[in-house]
Amino acid sequence: MSDESRRRRPRKPQRGDLPVATIAELAGVSPPTVSKVLNGRAGVGEQTRQRVEALLRDHGYRRLEDAARTRCVEVLFHHMLPSIALEILRGIQEVADARRCTVGFVDLRHRVTAGLPWMEPLLLRHPTAVIAVCSLVTAEHGRQLAAMGIPLVAIDPGGELFPTPAVGSNNWSGALAATRHLLDLGHRRIGVLTGPVQDLAARARLDGFRAALDHAGIGFDDSLERQGVFSFVAGRDLGRELLTLPEPPTAVVCGNDLQALGVYAAAHDVGRRIPEDLSVVGFDDVDQATWTSPPLTTVRQPFTEIGATAARLALTLADGHALPQERYELSTALVVRGSTGPPGDR
Repeated sequence: MSDESRRRRPRKPQRGDLPVATIAELAGVSPPTVSKVLNGRAGVGEQTRQRVEALLRDHGYRRLEDAARTRCVEVLFHHMLPSIALEILRGIQEVADARRCTVGFVDLRHRVTAGLPWMEPLLLRHPTAVIAVCSLVTAEHGRQLAAMGIPLVAIDPGGELFPTPAVGSNNWSGALAATRHLLDLGHRRIGVLTGPVQDLAARARLDGFRAALDHAGIGFDDSLERQGVFSFVAGRDLGRELLTLPEPPTAVVCGNDLQALGVYAAAHDVGRRIPEDLSVVGFDDVDQATWTSPPLTTVRQPFTEIGATAARLALTLADGHALPQERYELSTALVVRGSTGPPGDR
């Protein structure tokens, strides 16, 4: 064959000549429908399937055979306590195993710190579904995944990700229960440490705290509120600010357990005993809550069930089924331990 003949011969289509979103537009269907056809999933009418398959063939796509295909749910973490991450992964794994899926996870902290991209490699891997357990994932990322037919579910998102489905705890009722517990013990001057103001969970917990005070007929005192990040250092520093006020609180409700453990350190620094001089309540019920002395009263989040719920939603979407709602909130439980008691005499 001459060189000129080779130049004139039509090029064989390569996989990915057109993105999935464009194939969907040409076929008059949604990107998730194209993804289902490409991956051999059910839930597509025969005529639609044939039309999509013809377009896929024309542009170099080849459907994976069932025996060779491994479905995978990828989980994205960033700056999370290992004990919480493991509980979430345990719940995801239980559901994935029953659905013959593998589970992979990525700690984005290392990639972000190193200045490496993380979205592009994720799209290239084309997982069956993605579960985000971090605030780095935005609504735009959700649109990018949707264009590839990859469903996204968020666990306790820090910001608004509409229309991405979200799973979390009922933060408002958890904080309400924690504050009522202190009110029932007789506390009236109660401080509160919150998380970042843009964090939806932090705002819900603060709203629950304020609702409990309002119901008890106690006005909210701005001087007893401190806002920071969910960390031990923030709890220590902000707790010291509260405890060195001319009229310090007799109890403190914390945004999470790390902040609460920081308040323990602040109380030790200023000579306050827990719970004799100061009651402390956390949120999460991490392993460390039972290791400290006295053990921490806290609001337990059902992390394993949160993970399992997120996996069920993600795989339901991957199979082409719609969800009845966008937000799923699981119940919390107040766990009373040794860090709370009646206010001491002053």
